[in-house]
Amino acid sequence: SSRTARSEEDRDSLWDAWGSWSECSRTCGGGASYSLRRCLSSKTCEGRNIRYRTCGNVDCPPEAGDFRAQQCSAHNDVKYQGQFYEWLPVSNDPDNPCSLKCQAKGTTLVVELAPKVLDGTRCYTESLDMCISGLCQIVGCDHQLGSAVKEDNCGVCNGDGSTCRLVRGQYKSQLSASKLDDTVVAIPYGSRHVRLVLKGPDHLYLETKTLQGVKGENSLSSTGSFLMDNSSIDFQKFPDKEILRISGPLTADFTVKIRYAGAADSSVQFIFYQPIIHRWRETDFFPCSASCGGGYQLTSAECFDLRSNRVVADQYCHYYPENIKPKPKLQECNLDPCPASDGYKQIMPYDLYHPLPRWESTPWTACSSSCGGGIQSRSVSCVEEDIQGHISPVEEWKCMYTPKMPVVQPCNIFDCPKWLAQEWSPCTVTCGQGLRYRVVLCIDHRGMHTGGCSPKTKPHIKEECIIPTPCYKPKEKLPVEAKLPWYKQAQELEEGAVVSEEPSFIPEAWSACSVTCGVGSQMRLVKCQVLLSFSQSVADLPIDECEGPKPVSQRACYSGPCSGEATEYNPEETDLLYGSLQEFDELYDWEYEGFTQCSESCGGGVQEAVVTCLNKQTREIADEMLCVTSRRPPQLLKACNLEPCPPR
Repeated sequence: SSRTARSEEDRDSLWDAWGSWSECSRTCGGGASYSLRRCLSSKTCEGRNIRYRTCGNVDCPPEAGDFRAQQCSAHNDVKYQGQFYEWLPVSNDPDNPCSLKCQAKGTTLVVELAPKVLDGTRCYTESLDMCISGLCQIVGCDHQLGSAVKEDNCGVCNGDGSTCRLVRGQYKSQLSASKLDDTVVAIPYGSRHVRLVLKGPDHLYLETKTLQGVKGENSLSSTGSFLMDNSSIDFQKFPDKEILRISGPLTADFTVKIRYAGAADSSVQFIFYQPIIHRWRETDFFPCSASCGGGYQLTSAECFDLRSNRVVADQYCHYYPENIKPKPKLQECNLDPCPASDGYKQIMPYDLYHPLPRWESTPWTACSSSCGGGIQSRSVSCVEEDIQGHISPVEEWKCMYTPKMPVVQPCNIFDCPKWLAQEWSPCTVTCGQGLRYRVVLCIDHRGMHTGGCSPKTKPHIKEECIIPTPCYKPKEKLPVEAKLPWYKQAQELEEGAVVSEEPSFIPEAWSACSVTCGVGSQMRLVKCQVLLSFSQSVADLPIDECEGPKPVSQRACYSGPCSGEATEYNPEETDLLYGSLQEFDELYDWEYEGFTQCSESCGGGVQEAVVTCLNKQTREIADEMLCVTSRRPPQLLKACNLEPCPPR
């Protein structure tokens, strides 16, 4: 045995110490964390270099949804074989429970979208076993890997079944002309392993009532699995019978009813485990019977409602034969001798059958903040209950034998949603200046895509990028024509808008001019579009989804003079035509281009400044009609050839 111990010690000494545990793969619902160690030997080390443990073993809120379903829905924005699908999870695969298999909604198409689900995903819907690194690992009800501990029928981990009772029975329909339906059985909140089988022509249906008093109903019209008040229900409908299963625990009080449908009788067999919601709870010791010189004190038992977490009248606990009231415990107290000056022992009488005053509280108020930490409060008062069960408030000092319950507590201490920017895409060009994009998501404290982030703090989704490789493509000159139709060249200068990941207005090409000569109009379609980054496709949005001014969808056009007409326009045509040119103010403008020759060769003459209409990008002379929206500069004159002329 000593040699064996030494060999194991030598084997472990080849490994470095285990590293710290990684962050949990899930914040709720049960996830996995891992720790690594390094082999210090040049040879192969025996054993594993990674170990796992469970974490995040708190229930997820109902709105979080199924973890496997979340992974399937993440593929909704990705095309499969050229089209989009809404993917639903395929659970309980006996061959490979840890692969992500999903079914396209409304079809029979089942696809393996990933070879491995995320760590912490349940292998099977009715089991705690979880997938870690693509393999199904056994998990006990104590949430430990490799544990074989199971829940009892009451849902208590490693329990003995004493906190619930088995209820079984049979119902037979009694046809009546005045009754269309009847109650089969009422199944209380918290019940588990519910199973009902109806045989006959009649139909089952359900009614529920939550602890808050909210009522619901389900007609059970077809076979399937569905949720009712957050309880998962499995229903099977056959021609001659119906089967209802609810694994539980029920999150509301359920009433199973039968609706008569035929002349023949029906029977319903039912079985479920009902929780014992009223249980005896032993109290602390009562105050000592004497203040000095030796006395005694007793404990008692109070009936406690597990649903409301309140003390109730004893008769509720007497309802269950399994409930046995604990016997009082007795102990001595205040054994110090009394002071000689007193000469007597103060007796503190109390009635063993009269409960002591106790603290009672109102429900907590709503949290002051939905995230980031808030405060909720309640009122706490001292009350007393008489033998008849009537409760009345009393002075607080009467309850001071136990600590007063807190009146405030923190709430919603999880982080508020925040923006998460993913990696930048490659630059859109291979040389020179281009753009690059990234996906920015609003993520909550559970790491799920949500809303609620401030638009003002959203990181930008695109930026300019420069590729150091120079571009050698020659610069193209814009076409400029020296005479009418001048509007054609203005039309060619208009820049096209590019679809981005932000909703933006995208105009289509202008239609042909409505006339073949003179002044007409052109139309175009302006859409609100967005680029879907995952599929790199363009989607149309409602017009009000785009911000900023909408580009015009109609403008004037000029197709040249009609035959036999002079190139003159009436005032209305001029306003219409020139009004469309305001967008080209910055492209064409008047500029001085030197002076004319002197009017005299000697004796003093004048030169006039030459004003031309120039394209400011190409520096080429353009038709003066393109500068009509700019103010023409004033005429400049200067003197020249001032030398006196020679005598003749």
